[in-house]
Amino acid sequence: METKMVMHREQEEQSSQMRQSMQLSSQRKKKTFASSDEDASYSDFHPIIPADVMSVKEILNISNFPRHRTWEILQETMSADEEHHRESWTMFGNEVEKVELDVIRNQQMLRTRIDKMNIRRKAQTKAAQHMTYLERLSQRSPDFPVPLRAHMVWEGMTVKLSCTVQGCPPPKVTWYKNGEPLIMTNLPWNYTLQQSFGLNFLEIRRCSPDDAGEYKAIARSPLGEAVTFGTLVVNSYQGALAGSESSQTTALQLLPEAQFDSTFSPTWAKEGTSFTLQCTFTNPLLSSQQDVSWFRDGVQLHQSSSTDITTCDNKATITIGSAHKEHEGFYSAKLRTRDGVQEHKSFVYIKDASAAALGGPASPLAVQVSDVNRDYIFLTWQPPSADGASPVEGYIVERCEEGQDEWVRCNVHIQKTCHFPVFGLKDRTLYRFRVRAVNRAGAGRPSKATEAVLTGDPLEHTRTMVVQVGRGKTIIITKDELEGQIRVPLPPTDVHACEVSDSYVVLQWTEPEPRGREPLTFYVEQSLVGQNSWGLASLDTVVSSPRFPVSDLVKEKQYCFRVRSVNKYGVSDPSEPSAPVSLAKPQAVPAPPPSVMAVRDTDTSVLLQWEEPTDRNGILGYYLYYSEAGKQDWKTVNNKPVVKTRFTVHGLKTRREYVFRVKSVSRAGNSRYSDESLPIMVKSAINVPSAPSAISLLLCSGSEMVLGWRAPACNGGNPVQGYYLDQREKGAETWREVNVKPAKTRQFKVSNLTCGHFYQFRVFAANLAGVGKPSDASEAFLCEKWTMPQPGCPYDLEFREVRSGSLVMLWAAPLYEGRGPVSGYLLEISRGDDSESWTSLNKKPISDTHYKVTGLQAGETYRLRVSAVNECGVGRASPPSEAVTVRTRPETKDIEIGVDDDGFIFLGYEASEMNTESEFLWSRNYTNPIDAKRTKTETKNNRSVLTFRDPSVEDLGLYTVEMSDNPHLSSSYDFTAEDLDQLKELSWQVRNPLIALKSGWEVEVSEKGSVRLWLQTESLSDAAELRLICNDHEICSTPHRKINFDKAKGLVEILFDSLSQEDKGSYTAQLRDGRAKNQFTLLLVDQKFRQTLALAEANRRDVQRKAGPYFQEFLTWNVNEDCELTIKCKVTNMKKETSLRWFKDDVEIPQADYDPSSGVSSLSVPQVTQKEAGSYRAVVCDGRGEDVSTLELVDDEYCKLLQQLSKQCALSAGPLRIQSSAEGFKLHCSFRYYLSSLKTSWHFNERKIDQETRSKPGSSMKSVWIEILNPTEKDKGKYTLEMFDGKETHKRTLELSEDAFAEALQEHQRLKQLAVVEKNRAKVTKGLPDVVAIMEGKSLCLTCFIDGEPAPEIFWLRNDREILDQTQFTITKEPKRSSITVNKVHMEDSGKYSIFVRNQYGSETVDVTVSVYRHGEKPPANAVEMG
Repeated sequence: METKMVMHREQEEQSSQMRQSMQLSSQRKKKTFASSDEDASYSDFHPIIPADVMSVKEILNISNFPRHRTWEILQETMSADEEHHRESWTMFGNEVEKVELDVIRNQQMLRTRIDKMNIRRKAQTKAAQHMTYLERLSQRSPDFPVPLRAHMVWEGMTVKLSCTVQGCPPPKVTWYKNGEPLIMTNLPWNYTLQQSFGLNFLEIRRCSPDDAGEYKAIARSPLGEAVTFGTLVVNSYQGALAGSESSQTTALQLLPEAQFDSTFSPTWAKEGTSFTLQCTFTNPLLSSQQDVSWFRDGVQLHQSSSTDITTCDNKATITIGSAHKEHEGFYSAKLRTRDGVQEHKSFVYIKDASAAALGGPASPLAVQVSDVNRDYIFLTWQPPSADGASPVEGYIVERCEEGQDEWVRCNVHIQKTCHFPVFGLKDRTLYRFRVRAVNRAGAGRPSKATEAVLTGDPLEHTRTMVVQVGRGKTIIITKDELEGQIRVPLPPTDVHACEVSDSYVVLQWTEPEPRGREPLTFYVEQSLVGQNSWGLASLDTVVSSPRFPVSDLVKEKQYCFRVRSVNKYGVSDPSEPSAPVSLAKPQAVPAPPPSVMAVRDTDTSVLLQWEEPTDRNGILGYYLYYSEAGKQDWKTVNNKPVVKTRFTVHGLKTRREYVFRVKSVSRAGNSRYSDESLPIMVKSAINVPSAPSAISLLLCSGSEMVLGWRAPACNGGNPVQGYYLDQREKGAETWREVNVKPAKTRQFKVSNLTCGHFYQFRVFAANLAGVGKPSDASEAFLCEKWTMPQPGCPYDLEFREVRSGSLVMLWAAPLYEGRGPVSGYLLEISRGDDSESWTSLNKKPISDTHYKVTGLQAGETYRLRVSAVNECGVGRASPPSEAVTVRTRPETKDIEIGVDDDGFIFLGYEASEMNTESEFLWSRNYTNPIDAKRTKTETKNNRSVLTFRDPSVEDLGLYTVEMSDNPHLSSSYDFTAEDLDQLKELSWQVRNPLIALKSGWEVEVSEKGSVRLWLQTESLSDAAELRLICNDHEICSTPHRKINFDKAKGLVEILFDSLSQEDKGSYTAQLRDGRAKNQFTLLLVDQKFRQTLALAEANRRDVQRKAGPYFQEFLTWNVNEDCELTIKCKVTNMKKETSLRWFKDDVEIPQADYDPSSGVSSLSVPQVTQKEAGSYRAVVCDGRGEDVSTLELVDDEYCKLLQQLSKQCALSAGPLRIQSSAEGFKLHCSFRYYLSSLKTSWHFNERKIDQETRSKPGSSMKSVWIEILNPTEKDKGKYTLEMFDGKETHKRTLELSEDAFAEALQEHQRLKQLAVVEKNRAKVTKGLPDVVAIMEGKSLCLTCFIDGEPAPEIFWLRNDREILDQTQFTITKEPKRSSITVNKVHMEDSGKYSIFVRNQYGSETVDVTVSVYRHGEKPPANAVEMG
């Protein structure tokens, strides 16, 4: 039965083993291949060993297992079966392994096919992306570089209209005629359209009038469209032969072409703000003129996020949203016309924005990025024009990742020059860069940030190959994919320095070829020339691109560099070393340009010229600076370097003198300033005058005509010297000269004319520069004698005093008066330049030939005309005046009235513009001359003064002044009787002045005891006089009393070496300076004299005291934070033999410290008590003398000390804390040091806590507290400790909230329970010593006292075992005491004896060591001898 069970178990084991073997024994670890690059590794295969229960074989091999014959038979059977199974399973495993190898081989083939498909798909994707990129790169909006032009042909001729179009993708061109599309299938046979390589022709054969019109070609593409226009004019023979007014077809009536009207002038904008330029046109823009182009420094501007360009009707504008220095330059607008391209340009100045820090530099400009790699770029910029309060020391480079607002600094040390290699960037990341200049005041404003730059491999396009596939498709395959599996890379080649400066070297090399598929990085190594010790230059830096900046090199030493390639398989051999490299010498700043010269240009600009420096290598341009002559207030002209050596400086003030200087600009920085140019006054250069205008006929006698005209609008910078006239008869083409000698006035009599003929005239103006252009021809005047009864027209209309809202007009009376004298004038006004709507200004005629017009609208333009009136009526109106804009000109000044230093009344006028030929013309009522007997005129610089000799009523009236060469600079003043009275009173005060007082009499006592009496007036002349009166007697200097009189400062001093009683009294200073005079009195009597005398004597005594050692600071006391008292003094003028001693109540104190280096002696008292009160005295003395300092630390002073101590104690108080106890709560506050003089009180919920049975306050040297006994819920609330130091109350509070109270109460109850347990616990109170010695044979009695409630149980133990033997040991137990007696002790009784007591609250054990010694032996020294 047992044998069957064993066999059955063996069969189960075999079947189980077979199942597991089928599943696991030849199982292999399958590997999923991510790509064909990975090969199957058979070393990864491993069998799975089943963890089964003990097999039958193992059971049979157990040595101690019971044996039987059946077992031997079974063992033999098992051996045979095992051999058979082994062979069967080996064959099975081999077959399975072959199948599995086939599966792996098929997987690899399948993976290879899939990879090839993926590569093809990637190649197609890359090809599509590359084609898209190339298309976008080459895309360009349509444009007509050669537009259509207008043609004029005769009827029957052939014309060819042509234009050239550009764009990518190629645009489609559509033709239109008069706005309608040209459909070639509907056109007759004589129209032909051709297109070839962007050149488009429209040929029209045998033109007829119907072919005339406007032809338009429109080029369209997905990127936009472009338009060009051309007009075809067909002349008709029939119209010419028929004598028609026009020989051109009616279809060809052309619209007026637009021309520039008003344009933009030089403009100034602040950095960071916006500015707009605008130009208007004479007519609305034609369809062919819509493309107004804008340029900056010759580069066309286009619509963008920062540039807004608009063109509408007759106006074109450009707006720059946020101005930067890069936006400075010449801006031009170009307009296409039939005659070509018109252009207007002007300069735009960008001014520096406010500095980021006071005195900081301006922002750099022109930041540019080059040499972009995976982790490296090279940055260049231009230095700012303004250094700030100190020179620029260097630059800070910052970067910002696209999409983030955080700017990160790139350079640790400031960069001296204007270029820097930025390293350590992320691959395939967009960056923006900016630069700040740095000087002593700090970093300046940042420059304009660069456009976003994408880091990447710049040679990536060289490692691609285009492969043609079927159906015309191409794919792009990179070299990396064709190079195979490169393991350890090859070394780089061509290692050299591509950039060398005085602080760094930029290395460049060529990547290895082939480079492999794996990402490459590089190690850079360096070594001194002549040594073979190579060190790692790149350290922990990962170098991803073939660029690397090396810094921290030693100057004047040469280095060699080599590079290793690194990939995941390993590191290559080093490259060939580079040529020796050393740091370059610091780049020198350029020399300043020489020969700076300024030339006159206009009234507000100057042309500046200079020469280039001898060595112009590296010069980027020039910065210009200007200042008014003599002021040294230099301002920057341009913030963007000027490339040329001449520049027109705008925005200067007319008639002011300026000097200029120039700096050269380079990457190394700006040069020093050039020498200043010679001063130049800003005014226009001399040119010929402009043409006169408004020729009118003033009188005609039948053979003579008197003509008048208006002066030129511009005299060319020089007064007009005369006029020349030409004449011709109506219909004639030839002009004939009238006068050979120039006419000096603006009217001229022309003689030898034929009555009844019509004549036209023109006028030339001439100055020193020559004869100007002629005026427009006048209307045809009929030469016929005037016999009309009404007067002729007034003439010579001029404006004066043009202000915002008013003006004054002057005119001359007509030469022809008619039948009666002229009785008055009527004025009319018209708004606008050419309006013919006239409004009367005066209802009644005025007799004067001047009139002030008021109530005008500021900024509006007006014209006026005048008509003369006599008894027969109103005569012919004068020609309209020139148009005038009612606006006050900048720096316009009016006549001022006042009194001069001599007391004379004057009228003064200052001209804002003046030259050497200018004169001031004074008059009364605009026409009457000034009476030279009653007035005097003086001119100095650009100011004229009219002074009244003896003003009276005769001098009242209207006074006017104007400039001889510029009548627009004019003003008037109405001198009234009220002005005369006020100014006469002021004149008397000026002629009889008082000397002004700055500071009255003062009394000063010096440290040496001398006395000074002084006063100060305004500055006096050298002729000033002083008289000093003391007690009605004039005094002067004596040995005892010295008198000083400083006239320039107006200072009067009386100095007393030693003031005495004889010096008491009154002191009066009488001053006279020319006409001015005054007197001042000081009363030095009574208390003021006594105080002065006492102070002087005290100071003299103090001087004597300081002859020897003395106290510079007397005894003082102070209390520190640790509540320590320090009494100290400071002595000076010490010697080695000088002694310093301290006393308290005349008892010497030896504990005082003295520091000879500082002269401070101090006495410290760590803890102040009543005994510190008393009189302290310090004495310093030697052979030169003695000085004493005393401090009375008693009474009030001691109270102050206690108060200060109390204050320090209160300030040192910590926060209130709560501590629970068995009795209740304890609120306590800790101090560094506590004094009883600090009055403390406790408050609960704002009420004072009085002494109660439930509260117990207390204090110690370090804390104060209050105990709350048996706390209840009513004790919750706010507790306050008030500490009064004698002056102030200090508080500490604790809010005992619900949670805090519950926590404290719980702790109190816990401690209370522990106290009860401790009180009732069983314990041994006293009785047993630690060690007991007794002689052998004696009896030992040990007694101890016990406490506890309830009464504890008592046990005696010997060597930790309870004593039960009652024969040798006698134990007595009482309620409070217990004893044990050992009868006749033996040596074996030595050991540890213990008493153990216990009750329900606890237990305690007390041990005693018993030492038994024999007779004659000595007991142990530390034992208590018993018996």
